Amino acid sequence: MGKKAFIFPGQGSQYVGMTKDLYENSIEAKEMIQTAEEAVNMPLSQIMFYGPEETLKQTEITQLAIFLHSAILIGLIRTIQPDMVAGHSLGEYSALFSANAIQFYDAIKLVHLRGKAMAKASLENKGTMAAIIGLSQDKLIEICEIAANDGIVQCANFNSPGQIVISGSVEGVQKAMQLAKEAGAKLVKELVVSGAFHSQLMKNAQEKFAESLSSVNLYDAKVPVYANVTAKPVQNKEEIKKLLFDQIVNPVRWEETIINMINDGADEFYEIGPGKVLQGLVKRINPDVKIFGIDKYSEVERYI
Repeated sequence: MGKKAFIFPGQGSQYVGMTKDLYENSIEAKEMIQTAEEAVNMPLSQIMFYGPEETLKQTEITQLAIFLHSAILIGLIRTIQPDMVAGHSLGEYSALFSANAIQFYDAIKLVHLRGKAMAKASLENKGTMAAIIGLSQDKLIEICEIAANDGIVQCANFNSPGQIVISGSVEGVQKAMQLAKEAGAKLVKELVVSGAFHSQLMKNAQEKFAESLSSVNLYDAKVPVYANVTAKPVQNKEEIKKLLFDQIVNPVRWEETIINMINDGADEFYEIGPGKVLQGLVKRINPDVKIFGIDKYSEVERYI
């Protein structure tokens, strides 16, 4: 028998209208949304249901909305349980919640503080990100090292074979983009983002977030959580806390994470949360595994 893996999306998967059908069809969803709104003193449901998109895209709101959407789905799923979990960047918090490593109220507060710290750091240290398709990890790491003479730049997301995101200062990223084009990249595209996530420009956010992390209650995870920073399974609460701290300035090793999960027996993946980004990445990493999406109420209904 193969194993089931739950995976959770991160920033960029949000959309106007998210969670609305869950709210309309589930008392539990209503209660979770109300708890979240009280915890952060924000009309989250109005922003998620009706937008505007520009407001929903703000880092401190986006992160809350995506975590809340995934958390509601986790709360509704009854008939399948994961053998292992992982989340892409912010999605790691959804993964920890699904593994009972953090309680819902604490997770909402922590995600809110993380989003605020990252938004503030983005204003303090202007930066950008770019997607590079068609170069190897080693080649792009080499390019970033050369481009670092012009400004801070590093690999931020190793998403799937040949698809890597770089992050850093505007000067550093633009130099790396130029070098990537010269090296024969199939696609080089600057992303519309508010900051240089998973780079050293998030150092201020990391330091600010450390205070929040030190005071939150974490628990040993019930199932292995594959961490972004190492791509390896972790269950110890103290290790989890350190990895969440490290995650803010380190790359997301997503391709390696999925490969390790498959090597450890996973052959069914369920993306739980808004959108289909991770389903596409998993198919590119290994087209032979089964991948399902659970986003809307009609999709979660079969698992209630």
